[in-house]
Amino acid sequence: MKATTPTPLLLIWLVPLLLLSFAAWGPQTRGAAESPAADAVASPSIIKGLVVLVQFPDARAAVDRSMVERRFNRQLGDYVRQMSYGKVSLAVDVTERWYEMPKPVTGYRISPRNLEVDKSRVRVLIDDALGAAEKDADFSKYSFVAIFMAAGIRDYGMIGLCGYPGMLGWRDEDVLRTRNGHVVPGGVAIFCYQAHLGTLFHDVAHILGGVRDGKRVVPCLYDHDLQAKPGPVRETFHEAIVNMGFWDPMSCHYWRRDAPPPGLSSWTKLRLGWLEESKVRTVRKSDETEVVLGPLQDGSAEVLAIKLPVSGSSFYLIENRQPIGYDQNLPGSGVLILYADDEIAECRHGRAPVKLVNAQPSVPRLEGAAFDAGERNSFRDEANQVTIRIEEKIGDAYRVRVSRKPE
Repeated sequence: MKATTPTPLLLIWLVPLLLLSFAAWGPQTRGAAESPAADAVASPSIIKGLVVLVQFPDARAAVDRSMVERRFNRQLGDYVRQMSYGKVSLAVDVTERWYEMPKPVTGYRISPRNLEVDKSRVRVLIDDALGAAEKDADFSKYSFVAIFMAAGIRDYGMIGLCGYPGMLGWRDEDVLRTRNGHVVPGGVAIFCYQAHLGTLFHDVAHILGGVRDGKRVVPCLYDHDLQAKPGPVRETFHEAIVNMGFWDPMSCHYWRRDAPPPGLSSWTKLRLGWLEESKVRTVRKSDETEVVLGPLQDGSAEVLAIKLPVSGSSFYLIENRQPIGYDQNLPGSGVLILYADDEIAECRHGRAPVKLVNAQPSVPRLEGAAFDAGERNSFRDEANQVTIRIEEKIGDAYRVRVSRKPE
């Protein structure tokens, strides 16, 4: 196939969107200050990725290849490094050429609502893109592949998605192969050129987490049924973030479009293997203890999360979110209490693998979910005999009392 250089897209509405996206793409924007201990690991695990550049006969936005390299290697790479406390480093190759797809983008266009997506169109785009690139790329060298389109959300319909494990399933038989039979390790994500840094991470994280026991290790944390309701797409999406609100990009992608994404919750960090068990204090039934809980973004803190097992599959997590590093991009700060159930795979039918306990239910979209010393300083689950009380704030840390006894 002939590969050409994209020509400018002469649509006035795209200019402000592109400029806005540039402003939201990484560390040069507010809120991405270094987190303590982000570089503490001398030899991080290196994850290799490949970005396949594609364009269409009817959509060729003016996107520079160097910008794509910067977004994945510097900006996404910085985010992954900080969220993993320096344990993981990305090394992403970007194809030298833009591959032109055989169909116009309208031939691949999908619904913006997950449950309404025509999966056959996702499959055809992946097949066409990987088929064009496989003569130049050895997919076996990479842990994930991202298809990056010189097309916008109004052209394609969705800003970003994960093909596998995602839209095309996550069973063993769903593993992707090219038309020539080459296995694509890990998985494949698809992005419009306008995709926010939080969107890039969200869909790559599905691949990094992988599949275990027939479930995605890192699923979406917004409610798929609510996201499928009719109405303006962004407003409908906001109504779907009922589980984790703006406190994790697996739920929201971002809080504000013109800022980087927030940091990850302790639940997602544990799922990815980035939060060490030695940094998690477990409080079992009949116990009572006090813990000094450091900010989740401060990898040097002795305790970063508190875990309270409830049943064989369910447990509470307690974490401290302060305006440090990427957590400057949150709607608030304080102590979050999460209730998780490992038996639940996806956010469907009103159930979710993890949900926030909301300290201020009157504040919409869980923006007031954080507890703090003072008026919103305690939580009691009578059925499970769990009491959590924030005794005081000490700098950026909190002294938290946890009781597993009857009151």
